[in-house]
Amino acid sequence: MEYRRLGRSGLKVSEICLGTMTFGNGADEAEAVRMVHAALDAGVNFFDTADAYVGGVSETLLGKALKGRRADAVVASKVFNPMGHRPNDSGMSRLHIMQAVEASLQRLQTDHLDVYYIHHVDVQTPLEEMLRAFDDLVRQGKVLYTACSNYEAWRLVEALWLSDSHRWARFEAYQAQYSLVVRDIDEEIVPACEAKGVGLVAWSPLASGYLAGRYQPGSLRSEGTRSAEGWGFQSRFFAANHGEILQALLDVAREIGRSPAQVALRWVMDQPFMTSAIVGARSARQLSETLEAGGWRLPAEAKARLDAVSAQPHRYPRAFEEPMAERRDSAVKMPGQQPRSGD
Repeated sequence: MEYRRLGRSGLKVSEICLGTMTFGNGADEAEAVRMVHAALDAGVNFFDTADAYVGGVSETLLGKALKGRRADAVVASKVFNPMGHRPNDSGMSRLHIMQAVEASLQRLQTDHLDVYYIHHVDVQTPLEEMLRAFDDLVRQGKVLYTACSNYEAWRLVEALWLSDSHRWARFEAYQAQYSLVVRDIDEEIVPACEAKGVGLVAWSPLASGYLAGRYQPGSLRSEGTRSAEGWGFQSRFFAANHGEILQALLDVAREIGRSPAQVALRWVMDQPFMTSAIVGARSARQLSETLEAGGWRLPAEAKARLDAVSAQPHRYPRAFEEPMAERRDSAVKMPGQQPRSGD
């Protein structure tokens, strides 16, 4: 297993992160314990949960599974989603943050969170309020590193500027949807994170299971999967040529002797800007196959094929401005420009 620094921090996390959204929703307590121990034994030290996953059950089961092995784990949780019916039981107000973190710590049976994410955008709370509250949690020792998820590039950069200006704890990680069929963050988020030294953690690197080998090109439904069960299948974000991408994945997997899930996950982890990729499972058996995506690299030709088929056209203004560097370097004469003497 490879370990990578999270953002500019000294914290090292495994390239594979175990996501626990299935804990209590497909995996019972015994299976959750087996999965956590299997992940730890395979070298995984990064675990991702959220207070809202199954109404807190995910955190509770993760806490039980890590009992006696908490020091081996980097635990990340999130705050934003409704955890009750009172006016302040959701969002990123200072009040909700302070209440939510205490509840998460209790469920996880720990005295601190290693990474704490802002889960979603809250347009009703000033960035200054939530960032100052997060900074207070760091100073209190209840949170070690702060992070965000699903932010637009401008909001991420604004948050980093505020944190730097006020000398508050700054985000060390950004969690984003990223896979062969969902590469939207290439446009703005990836360059922003690279410029500001923020680590990227991918959620849904297997595209809600679409890239795991149970789907056929041209179909967005498979029995016994999320698409059939009607939860967490994010096909509305898939690239228009998702069928072509899936076919290329299946071809590459067959040629190099790996499962489609291993190849799809490895492709995400082989991106130079990626810190870790979150994988979920419903059983230790299913997880064991996925964990074999760690510790190797895609052959260069295979990666190039997958890069090419999954690349999406850039949008304005990037698409408009891309030729300008070449224009500048080649000193192209603009229409109507008068040549200088000696030209």
